[in-house]
Amino acid sequence: MTRKTTTEPTSALPELARGRLLTVQEAAERLNTTVRFPRRLIEERRITFVHVGRNVRIPEAALEAFIAAGVVQPITTTRRRKVA
Repeated sequence: MTRKTTTEPTSALPELARGRLLTVQEAAERLNTTVRFPRRLIEERRITFVHVGRNVRIPEAALEAFIAAGVVQPITTTRRRKVA
């Protein structure tokens, strides 16, 4: 007799793979790009993605992390006035 073990499916998932799953189209709209860009990110393994059967989904948390990683803070310098 085989024993069937049950585990909670989300317990084994990485933190970025949890939450709402976006389609490639939804991810493209959120990034304000064409569908080709998120597909390229998936192909190059630059973003976390999930296979749901033959479909690919991008976790919302992974997309937010990708956006946050690309944020560049402005350089602030103090300008000094030339004294004549």
